[in-house]
This record gives sequence, structure tokens and C-alpha cells, in this order.
Amino acid sequence: MFIRSERLFLRPAWPEDWAELHAVIDDAQVVRNLARAPWPYAPEDARRFVNLPQDPRFPNFFVTLPGAHGSRLIGSVGLAEAEGGAVELGYWIARSQWGRGYATEAARAVLSVARAIGHDRIEANHFIDNPASGQVLRKLGFRPTGEWRPRYSEGRKQVCTAVMFEARLTAAGNGDDDGNDSGGGQSVEVMRAA
Repeated sequence: MFIRSERLFLRPAWPEDWAELHAVIDDAQVVRNLARAPWPYAPEDARRFVNLPQDPRFPNFFVTLPGAHGSRLIGSVGLAEAEGGAVELGYWIARSQWGRGYATEAARAVLSVARAIGHDRIEANHFIDNPASGQVLRKLGFRPTGEWRPRYSEGRKQVCTAVMFEARLTAAGNGDDDGNDSGGGQSVEVMRAA
């Protein structure tokens, strides 16, 4: 599955992407904000990630920025199965691209796919010392649950406090809009490979 948003192109990882992935994510300031990425992030970690199987109910995408000389990898976004069968949104953007709205745009596109797949509730969280991620989640329509949970960070090699959020996805035009429509306001085109 491929997604084209206003400025970005989201696509699956391919085995040959490992070197570009490694070059982009090999940054302690990025990895420290992630729960599942180890630090240091080795080439073997990148090779392992690009070869992970895709689950159609929990798709993951590389976030790429199209340009005159092709698209370059700037991050990743996707859905995962969390504790208790919940659906969790996760994302990261290269530090050189922070502050440009790419995380919000990419995650909004994935939330549109989540709605189309049939997910109606999405969880997300951020470590307490990463408030910028909380701002992204609020822009997407996520609401804090009021719960803070301990969560292990592979990058930090320790348990950290995570602030929990949730979003209820509503079908567009179903008349059941509670003001928490996490996918609106942006044109998104989803393409499937033949």
C-alpha cells in the first residue's frame, strides 16, 4: 500500500532501503524518543527493520519527501498491535526535518488508512520529556487519557514515563462526528500495489 499526501509519499520499506534508513535514524536525539528502536542503532537493526513482514491490519510506512531528484527517506509512521489488542500509532521524523509538520501530515494519512481498515480507536503515547510529540498528537485530534504509564525505551535502556492518548475514528459523513475526527482537513490518496 502507498499513500500520497499533500507533500509526502508514504510507502512500505524495501530491503535495499536499509542503508538510507540507517543514515537517517542513526541519531540519538531521534532514537531516545522511541520505545522500540535500540541505541546505538546498528546497520543490522536497519536490515532487520526493512525485512519485517507487513501485517495488513497494522501497516507501516516509510515517510519520503519527493523532490526533483527522487524521494528521500525522512521518517517512518505506522500502526502496531499494543497491549490488550489495542491499536497504537507510532512515528518518527529525522531531526533535520523537525518543525515542518511532516509528522502530523504523515500520521494523519495513516489514520485515514486506519479508518478504512476498520479501526475505530487508536492509542498513542509519548515520553514525558518529548512534549513536541504530544503537540503532534493533539493536532491529530488525540486526547490525553489522563494516564501516565511506565514504558521501556530500547534507546535509553530504561523505563520512562509515557503520557497516554487516544483518538476515536469516525467515518466521514456518518453524522456521528464527536469533534474528534483524526483524519480530516487533508487530501490523501491511497494506492495499492497490483
